[in-house]
Amino acid sequence: MTASQKTLRTCQNGHEYYKSSECPTCPICEQERKPTSGFLSLLSAPARRALEHHEITTLQLLSQYSEKELLKLHGIGPASLPTLRTVLQEAGLQFKN
Repeated sequence: MTASQKTLRTCQNGHEYYKSSECPTCPICEQERKPTSGFLSLLSAPARRALEHHEITTLQLLSQYSEKELLKLHGIGPASLPTLRTVLQEAGLQFKN
């Protein structure tokens, strides 16, 4: 197996980082914008971006979606569902059936 070739990149904010994929996201910028509290802070960056892109930023909005609907969003995978299910249950909410 060969190692992926990483290239040095510079984001719009001047951060330099190495990346082997075509993904344009700067990991330094992504870490800086990660929330420090709330349910979005518990998710991976792709899952968090998917919810933010669809303006699902509160538990009340999240509860209006079914698990199946969320899995259709690019960035949300099966690993995110247990975390989301738990935070909804703690708030007395659940996914839409």
